[in-house]
Amino acid sequence: MQDCAFRTWLDANAEAIDRGQCEPHQVLAHIADSQLLQVGVDPALGGVGGQVTDAVEAIAAIAGRSLATAFVCWGQRAFIEYLLHSPNQGLRERLLPQLLKGELAGATGLSNAMKFLSGIEALQVRGRPTYDGWNLEGRLHWVTNLRKSGFVVAAAIEDDAGGAPFVLAIPSGAQGLERSDDLQLMGLQSSNTAALAFHQVQLARDWLLHENAREFLPQVRPAFLALQCGMAIGLARRALQEVQLHLHGRASFLEEAQQVLAARLENTVAELKQGLLDERFRQQPAALFKLRITLAECAADAVQLELQASGGKAYLSEYGEGFARRWRESAFVPIVTPSLVQLRAELQRQAASA
Repeated sequence: MQDCAFRTWLDANAEAIDRGQCEPHQVLAHIADSQLLQVGVDPALGGVGGQVTDAVEAIAAIAGRSLATAFVCWGQRAFIEYLLHSPNQGLRERLLPQLLKGELAGATGLSNAMKFLSGIEALQVRGRPTYDGWNLEGRLHWVTNLRKSGFVVAAAIEDDAGGAPFVLAIPSGAQGLERSDDLQLMGLQSSNTAALAFHQVQLARDWLLHENAREFLPQVRPAFLALQCGMAIGLARRALQEVQLHLHGRASFLEEAQQVLAARLENTVAELKQGLLDERFRQQPAALFKLRITLAECAADAVQLELQASGGKAYLSEYGEGFARRWRESAFVPIVTPSLVQLRAELQRQAASA
């Protein structure tokens, strides 16, 4: 992360962000000011260039200091990725500049859709065709980055007319769209995480991201999951750095464990990046699922190693505040959708049908 001011702000506010004591709108504003949202976006579209792998590293850099902030960045950057893959050029031109500048919050409401793609659950929002669009009914139970001053959320919609499920971008100003109060989470509280209810929401066709969810979702799933993996990568790296600091160069069996885990982590990151660049995850999603599981395990193991290296100090409020936050963050990584349980169940199902 090149932006020293952003690093300093994150270090000073990580606890407040996690506990909900920081104004949520500030989080996205600082991310946008750092220009990290523009990483992996073509300069012709307002970005700074690079690949989606660079965007993964950008999220990892944030996660090493604040997983809650990385969670917000993931939501925003994932929505940007949907626009980059959408055939709706008019929608992209209308929304992308605001999203890159952080003037508009983008929410990736496609967690339900990704589970739908794997046959885990049904779509939770239904659309009845009208003369110029759709009438929407349903609910999304957990969506991040629903900034109260304005957001747009992606959702996969079941077609009540019997057609293929499709994907919409739904603006917060749509009549009948109801945002709940922020969910009361154990951490990650300044992330504008809430539920959405759709009550006869009328939406025009110009908000269509893609007319066929079964075509679109496999295209964006690699980036969706890889950007999500950035959270685990950053958390694991930070915990391993803390292990080194606690050891102070002393010879210890923990040093060997730290080196083995660091090698496992970076080898997995390299495999993730290669799979993104050669696009094999589109045809081989199981390979990506396995990497997501491995990275989540690396994060959990790294935080556990940090605890062992710091000893009793980790349990003292004066010394252990950062560790306690990372411990809570490590509890979130396995359950963010798709959860490790869901991924393992899908892998088991695929193995049984092979």
